Amino acid sequence: MTTTSRLVDLFEHGLDAPICLTWELTYACNLACTHCLSSSGRRDPRELSTVEAKAVIDELRAMQVFYVNIGGGEPTVRADFWELLDYATAHQVGVKFSTNGVRITPEAAERLARNDYVDVQISLDGATADVNDAVRGPGSHATALRAMENLAVAGMSDFKISVVCTRHNIPQLDGFKALADRFGAQLRLTRLRPSGRGADVWDDLRPTAAQQRALYDWLLAHGENVLTGDSFFHLAGYGRALPGLNLCGAGRVVCLIDPVGDVYACPFAIHEEFLAGNVREPGGFCGVWRGSELLRRLRTPQHGGACASCAFYDICKGGCMAAKFFTGLPLDGPDPECVRGHGEALLAGRDGTRLPKPSGDHSRRTVDLVLGRRPPVTDCDENPLAGHAPQQAGKDAAHA
Repeated sequence: MTTTSRLVDLFEHGLDAPICLTWELTYACNLACTHCLSSSGRRDPRELSTVEAKAVIDELRAMQVFYVNIGGGEPTVRADFWELLDYATAHQVGVKFSTNGVRITPEAAERLARNDYVDVQISLDGATADVNDAVRGPGSHATALRAMENLAVAGMSDFKISVVCTRHNIPQLDGFKALADRFGAQLRLTRLRPSGRGADVWDDLRPTAAQQRALYDWLLAHGENVLTGDSFFHLAGYGRALPGLNLCGAGRVVCLIDPVGDVYACPFAIHEEFLAGNVREPGGFCGVWRGSELLRRLRTPQHGGACASCAFYDICKGGCMAAKFFTGLPLDGPDPECVRGHGEALLAGRDGTRLPKPSGDHSRRTVDLVLGRRPPVTDCDENPLAGHAPQQAGKDAAHA
């Protein structure tokens, strides 16, 4: 047995601490992205206080968590964001945070560039403004590029451009790579999942079968220079595993803390079915990670279920748990986007009225989430931020 296979086997049984903890600091956000996995917009008044957040950081340090992946919402609109970032890095807990760039001013960029324990991911879902802004809101492409420029000028090397792959931006992969090269950044691609508001647009935005194959071929050609966060292990069914663990890490090596302290097994499965506990309970986060019955069950080696007889199961592992759950498919069945076609028949026969609904909608107002099946165009009418200037919306969210 190779060292790699032993490592994967170890991860499948879970670790004493997560390798990467995702922490949504707030649901407040100045945007209303149609595919937002946490349905963000409004701040939850119950969110962890500064003192409580620092206590979580103390636990992570004691557990020797390598780094925390901070998101939201838009984490930088939280009033104590910089205080918490500095506290974490001063206590040897690295911080990778995702932002739409709204608060990455030249001064903020210089501050970030001076901190060796910080990594920044700028979210961008279109290499051009028309594709990006149809999903993320008008002006969001310009905001992201301005943030990238500020980071590059400040000398912050190798920040990330984070892209959720959709049928509208798959044709722009070379354009995203060119943007990354232009700013000295690294491209990070992740999978569109039917979580949060993404559940409402998944059928319209998910890549076609032909695009899945194009994405796979592109990743094989560029994989050494492109991060994926292990998002695309379902593509291994084409015959060759992509770089990464190629394993669902839910409850084994990853988990999520939401703004109110709830701990979910998977960052993409915010639903009571995957709620493991709360950091405010006795024992804190460590007690949840090491004592949750749900997490124990997820760490039990899986035997493939309906996928066990597939020749590609050992490198695909049945695909994404969250994608199956929110599309109403059995967790021991094939991924809804199984590249061998095994998920399509199940999708066709599902009862749409019984699909699980993500827990909690924090949207600021009703948003028209149906984009239709045509590519977006410049001056697109389907605008989730009609009447809201991004900068002002950010102020509103920060005081929500």
